Amino acid sequence: MSDLIRLLPDSVANQIAAGEVIQRPASAVKELLENAVDAGATQIKLIIKDAGKSLIQVIDNGCGMSERDARMCFERHATSKIETANDLLSIHTLGFRGEALASVASIAQTELRSKRTEDEIGTSIIIEGSEFKGQSPVSTPDGTSISIKNLFFNVPARRNFLKSNTLELKYIVEEFLRVALVNPEIVFTFYNQERILHQVPASNLKQRLVALLGNNYNQRLIPVDQETGIVNIHGFIGKPEFAKKTRGEQYFFTNGRFIKNPYLHHAIENAFQQLIPKDAFPTYFIYMTVDPQTIDVNIHPTKTEINFQDIRSIYAILHAAIRQSIGKFNITPTLDFETEPSMEIPPLPEGGTVRQPTITVDPEYNPFEKKVRPQFEIPLPPRSKGNEEQWKGLYDPLKDIHFKAGPEPQEEKSRQHVLADWDTEHEARGTILPFQALNRYIVGATKSGVVIIDPQRARERIFYERLLSTLEQNRPPMQHQLHPQTIQLAPEDFELVMDMKESFFKAGFDYRSFGKNTIVVDAIPADCEEGNMTGLFESILEGLKSGTDDGKTKLQTRVILSLAKSMSASGRQKLQPKEMEALVEQLFACSVPDLAPDGKPILMLIGFDELNKKFK
Repeated sequence: MSDLIRLLPDSVANQIAAGEVIQRPASAVKELLENAVDAGATQIKLIIKDAGKSLIQVIDNGCGMSERDARMCFERHATSKIETANDLLSIHTLGFRGEALASVASIAQTELRSKRTEDEIGTSIIIEGSEFKGQSPVSTPDGTSISIKNLFFNVPARRNFLKSNTLELKYIVEEFLRVALVNPEIVFTFYNQERILHQVPASNLKQRLVALLGNNYNQRLIPVDQETGIVNIHGFIGKPEFAKKTRGEQYFFTNGRFIKNPYLHHAIENAFQQLIPKDAFPTYFIYMTVDPQTIDVNIHPTKTEINFQDIRSIYAILHAAIRQSIGKFNITPTLDFETEPSMEIPPLPEGGTVRQPTITVDPEYNPFEKKVRPQFEIPLPPRSKGNEEQWKGLYDPLKDIHFKAGPEPQEEKSRQHVLADWDTEHEARGTILPFQALNRYIVGATKSGVVIIDPQRARERIFYERLLSTLEQNRPPMQHQLHPQTIQLAPEDFELVMDMKESFFKAGFDYRSFGKNTIVVDAIPADCEEGNMTGLFESILEGLKSGTDDGKTKLQTRVILSLAKSMSASGRQKLQPKEMEALVEQLFACSVPDLAPDGKPILMLIGFDELNKKFK
């Protein structure tokens, strides 16, 4: 029997490594940008075409490479960062494994041009799918330029798993921000489809944050600064009133490297406890500096996870630093114990006198005498034919509505009978009315049990179906603004809004470009409340960028879904009885009244049999 174990060819080994390191175009962007930073560049250009599927190019003015180094950098495990295993205990650079370029070259058509300052001429190398095509001298500026064309051209299965250009570009922008935010001293230029998406000069950290995220962040951020013998912490956190519904703007950096650490994230969330809603997430940009020998960065292929030796102490220091910053900038209420309380008594008005307090005593009071507490009775309106007809008038048109079939619990009645039971309950309208529990849930009764409705999800379903019906209209219902609002967006958000203008128009929005990264909103959907348009657009864009792209959902449908979520979240929680009845009527008029657009349940029916068991 022949031997079974054999060594893999280098091309196959590199493609296997590429599966770990290069998962999508954004992964290649991350590796190339980090190499440019490690090369000591002061100017870096990122050029993207077709969301990185056609072209990814990074140009820097760093130290460059010699002719031999330019050829060696594509070999696996070839690196200039470490020499011995002990060097892993003191990593000061972003890249060190020597796998990135070898992995990229195995799944793309790669061209490298590099030149050192002391050299008169540079070197050009072309590799396609791990196959060396040639090396030649070339005239090129000082620094390095790497072009990656047709990513995954020889791995079609991997290419087919890539998402839409919009979603892939979102991942690329995220990787660009992670590098640009931690290197404010470097000039970055980001080209997308031959248009400048970001162009930020060298600046301090606050200016870099504002340049990348928008001028409105100038008033949203609070500085954090704490130095200890274990860790030095600086950066910025967002004010609680600007907390968002998604985890998008949360950045941890350790020794200039972006990291993910749920344990330290909990320290910040705990510091914001009772300052933001439970379903909101704080914004933070935290930069930590620790001794490289106290961390291990070699535990993950993408180097986004690291181990800390004394993470409990860092947790406590981080939590205290965040709380200190919140208190220092008067976000939490404070008590002044130095103020004399008597000094806060307002002076008497002119001609006023001080009245001596008096005490009233009941001489006949007997503390041992037992008194019968009065019984209060709530008179109920009599059942009459008029009440019956009024109830019928509200719900009779809805008797033909049928619910979507679904699993039916054995002890609960199917949701498709909820409406019918609610209609027949008009005989008991005088004794059982819908009411609101916890200022949120609508509770009502039917013949078979108790119905609980989530009004926010109900509104989301109502708005979603109402907006969805406008897609078939050439002119959706709009309300034009008497005073159009101007909205300034982040560069990538501006590009997204302008690219999706037709989808927004079908949802009921009409806006136009008004200078750099700015739009003017002339009309909004008919059902949308006039108010903070900046917050509404940010909420819609967050929903679009955080949603998954399955390739089946149309672009305008995703816009409408995000808009419905935003509109439902802005509705009042406390409802009057008539408002609850109207909401229930509109919900039961929907085609799928029992499920929200994201598939979450809207209502729940608890049968009386189950309730009786609970009380036994």
